[in-house]
Amino acid sequence: MDRRRLLAAGFASALTASVAARASGRRDLRLTLLGQSLIEHELSPAHWPGRAAIAARLARADVCFTNLETVIQGPRAGAPTRERLTLHAGDAGVLETLKGVHVNLLATAGNHAFDLGSGGVVDTLDAIRAAGLPSAGTGLDLASASEPAWRATPVGAVGLVAFATGKIREGGAAAMGRPGVNELRRDAAGQVVEADAARILEAVAVARRRARVVVVYHHNHDWEPDMADVPDWQRTFAHRCVEAGAAAFVGHGAPVAQGLEVHRAAPLFFGLGNFIFQTEKPQGAYPAEAWESVVAECAFDGGRCVSVRLLPIVLNEIGLGGPSDMTTRGAPTFAGPKRGGTILRRLAARSTRFGTRIEIRADGEGQVLLPRA
Repeated sequence: MDRRRLLAAGFASALTASVAARASGRRDLRLTLLGQSLIEHELSPAHWPGRAAIAARLARADVCFTNLETVIQGPRAGAPTRERLTLHAGDAGVLETLKGVHVNLLATAGNHAFDLGSGGVVDTLDAIRAAGLPSAGTGLDLASASEPAWRATPVGAVGLVAFATGKIREGGAAAMGRPGVNELRRDAAGQVVEADAARILEAVAVARRRARVVVVYHHNHDWEPDMADVPDWQRTFAHRCVEAGAAAFVGHGAPVAQGLEVHRAAPLFFGLGNFIFQTEKPQGAYPAEAWESVVAECAFDGGRCVSVRLLPIVLNEIGLGGPSDMTTRGAPTFAGPKRGGTILRRLAARSTRFGTRIEIRADGEGQVLLPRA
């Protein structure tokens, strides 16, 4: 079955589930949003001490989302387009690691999607499809890279539109007849290219007509001098996505957690940092907070977000076998009340710029104080 037939089937399944959910008046839709997954090696339970607790918590969600910051190696792979330390590639087993902790929706848009050339883009899409995971953000051409992905649930469908900005290598952007990334470019004045913006916003509107909840994903590498700061242009475009129909906006790219905003009841997670971070760079190459983040648990009543809970996590910078052990590096565990409180206070401070308040609970979890309907 080709991609367009798969998408048509997804549309029908998503719409049927959404109509049934509205007709039955069922419970809120639970959506869990994770930092990016730079996963190059499979992680067994023995190699991931916090796995059981993470998996149990993520299992509560109807949909659990992350960005795959890895190319899946396959028969079409081209020569690496990066040096070893920044080449992100793994075999299809890494998808089973993600599925094992209940991840069931992926974005593939990013500056590393082209690490093994156009063939790597195609191999990755094939592996994701074989694993039964819907994804958005790359495709066999620009039209398919721009299309939404769909995840049907018993309480309605979630639609996903994904795109990337910055550090997309020559030949890595999708085009007519060329596989690649759904790219949102910026012009010489720093403004988004309106042709790209219009294509993305139209996909958001299409997704909104067919899904109970629409997630818009942006992988951004056009950072501010302080990478913890949210660029004004990105924030403006996130608002446009909400106005086109997005119920949540999620960003990665900067390897740290950035402040969050609530716009028209939609949570905007401009940067959720890392969920799994198996970088090959040596210890100390990234700031300490690159190894800390949050899991965001959101609940939606219809298309409106009614609850956001933040669960702090920490990742091991050093593998279980020592600094040279990259295969067990970068796996998350829940932070606990003391360290979790520190992570949340930093996130809360960064969110005050956007008028967002985060209540830090005694158990080390956070609650975003949403405006009343």
